[in-house]
Amino acid sequence: MLTPQKKKRIIEKYKAHETDTGSPQVQIAILTAEIKDLTEHLRMHKKDFSSRRGLIKKVSERRKLMKYLKREDSKAYDDLMAELKV
Repeated sequence: MLTPQKKKRIIEKYKAHETDTGSPQVQIAILTAEIKDLTEHLRMHKKDFSSRRGLIKKVSERRKLMKYLKREDSKAYDDLMAELKV
């Protein structure tokens, strides 16, 4: 689970302007952090299938956002992928 403080730090790092919380870069960064947390959780709790389903949904959503960002702004996409190491 992503804490509000951790989420706020991610938003501060990837925001495009002062009030930005929903740009594709921010959404992808937040989803990446959530995916990493869920992956660690599932390594310990192998039979937690509801969390596994949530992980699959988050990966799918991130993939869609990445595809959109690549189509709209390929330079921002390349920079973000290098920074997030995805």
